[in-house]
Amino acid sequence: MLDLARLRALHAVSVHGSVSAAAVALGYTPSAVSQAVTKLERETRTALLERRGRGVALTDEGRHLAATAQHLLALVEQAETELEERRGQPAGRLVVGAFPSAARGLMPGVLARLTRDHSALDARLLEVDPHVSVDLVSQGVIDLAVVHDWDIAPLAPPEGLQQVLIGEDRCDVLVPEGHPLAGRTMLDRSDLPHHRWICQPPGTVCHDWLVRTLRAAGHEPDLAYQAAENHTHIALVAAGLGIALMPRLGRGPLPEGVRAVPLDPVPVRRLSVLWRTGATRRPAITETVRTLQEQWPLRTF
Repeated sequence: MLDLARLRALHAVSVHGSVSAAAVALGYTPSAVSQAVTKLERETRTALLERRGRGVALTDEGRHLAATAQHLLALVEQAETELEERRGQPAGRLVVGAFPSAARGLMPGVLARLTRDHSALDARLLEVDPHVSVDLVSQGVIDLAVVHDWDIAPLAPPEGLQQVLIGEDRCDVLVPEGHPLAGRTMLDRSDLPHHRWICQPPGTVCHDWLVRTLRAAGHEPDLAYQAAENHTHIALVAAGLGIALMPRLGRGPLPEGVRAVPLDPVPVRRLSVLWRTGATRRPAITETVRTLQEQWPLRTF
């Protein structure tokens, strides 16, 4: 009989594309994932992975078994959901994916409350970008995803997922002391061109918003510094190298020498939570969604 935990490991490698990424998602070590797949190969007497350069790829048989594993894991989830629903209490393992600033600014309080109030619930966190986390929820790798979207790029959940709004996160322009914009109490979008910008890399919603906004004003943006981490942006602003547009969630206190100036109209990103429709009645899902919505008004920016 095939071992479900080993099938889960193979499925994770299939979804994430590598043993190390699968290990992060599952909360295991890479060695444990490799051993699980190796044992599964012995059980099936079939090569499931093959070396490709420094990484691995699934063989045809591996892809077929991984697809079967996804169906089996969905059936297991359905059974667990029904049992948990009958008990009426959140229980079991629950993996929540969240983008970096939500993982830092929102999830610690949410996870702490869930852990305190529901001892039978094993709540876990995976930091992951929204465009990845939606697919992970659809594939059953994670249970919920905290995601964000902007007016220029609304997020339409794929079929089979439910979406509920958590709240709205406002953005400010960060400028160094001594900058021409530092003495302003409010900016409008005509003030944004002709400055050196610090921003997210291409392909992110924040990057696209900035580029579209400046181009709409008839200016090609000067994107001098591109970095994924918000705290890197703050450090670059503090060094006087440019200005940045930054959401308030997870930002924390600004260092000396950095000012946050509001922008009118205020750029807003919407935060929401997604989960699989089939798990809607699971108490762990409903309780986590409720806790996310309750914690949001408590945020101070």
